[in-house]
Amino acid sequence: MYQKFFGLTRSPFEISPDPYFYYGSTKHNEALASIYYGIRARKGFVVVTGEVGTGKTLLIRRIQEGLDREQVAFAYIFNTRLGPDDFLRYILGDLSLPPARSKSEALLTLNDYLISRHKRGLTTVLIVDEAQHLSWEVLEEIRLLTNLETTQEKLLQIILIGQPELDEKLDSMNLRQLKQRVAFRCHLEPLTQLECRDYVVRRLQRAGAGANAWTIFPDPVIAKIYQHSRGIPRLVNTICENALIAAFASQSHSVTEAMVEEAADDLRLKITQGEAAPSQTDEATQQRALLKRLIDLLQGLDSAEEARSKATHQE
Repeated sequence: MYQKFFGLTRSPFEISPDPYFYYGSTKHNEALASIYYGIRARKGFVVVTGEVGTGKTLLIRRIQEGLDREQVAFAYIFNTRLGPDDFLRYILGDLSLPPARSKSEALLTLNDYLISRHKRGLTTVLIVDEAQHLSWEVLEEIRLLTNLETTQEKLLQIILIGQPELDEKLDSMNLRQLKQRVAFRCHLEPLTQLECRDYVVRRLQRAGAGANAWTIFPDPVIAKIYQHSRGIPRLVNTICENALIAAFASQSHSVTEAMVEEAADDLRLKITQGEAAPSQTDEATQQRALLKRLIDLLQGLDSAEEARSKATHQE
C-alpha cells in the first residue's frame, strides 16, 4: 500500500523471519560464527538463547540457508512438545530416513546414516527451535544422541535455540551431564540504539529505498522507536510498519515522532514514568493495531476521494 509512495519494492518491516533482511548485530554475528564453527569443527553441541522477538528464528533461517548452500543435511524441529519416541521419529522423517518400528531400530537407523555420511566427509545437523519447551525426557534423549561419535568427532551436530528458560533448565542439577557437553553458549541481546538505526536503514535499503533510507526515519524518530521497542527487533518492525502507514496517510515522506508515539500507544508499548517495561507485546495486539491503522487509512482515502468528487461536481 505505501511501498510505491516511499519508493520501495517490498514491505521492509514484515515480522516473518525472512533471511533476506538479516541484520548482523554484534551478538547475532557472534552467535552465527559460533554455530558455524561448531558445525564445521564438529564440536557437537551449541546452545543459543534470547528473549522473545530478538531474532532467534531469523538466525535459524540464516543458518539453514548456509547449510543448504554447503549441502549439509539437517533436521529442523520446531514442535518441541513431542515425547522421546516421537522426537526420534521426527528426526528420521526430516532426514528422509525410513520410519522405525521401535526406539532401538530408530537409533540404529540414525547411527548407520550418520556413520555413512561421516565416511564420505559429510556433516549432519539437528536444529531444535523453542528448545525451552523440551521435556526432561527429551533433553536426556538429546544427551544420549551426543554419544553418537567417533574417537575424534561427534557424528551429529546439535543446535538448541530457545528463550532464557532454556539456560535455567541446562543449569539444573538434573541436566549437569548435558550441560558439560555444550561446546558453545551464546545469548542474543536486544539492539543498541546505534544498531537500531542501522537495522532500520538496512531493511529499508533491502526493500529498495536507496539513499532515501536515511531520511524516512530521522535520528530523533529512531530514538523514539528505540525507546518504545527497547531494541527488540520484532517490536522495531511493528512500530516502523505502523509509522509508515501513518506517514503515508499524511502524505509525508518522513516519519515524525508523533507518528511513532501514536503507533506505540496503539500497540500498548508506551511506558509511563515509574512503570516497568513489559518484556513483549502479543501478536494479537500488534495485528489489531495494524488493522486499525489500515481501516483508518482506507476511511481517510475514501473521504478524500468523496471530497474531490463533490468539488468536481460543483465545478
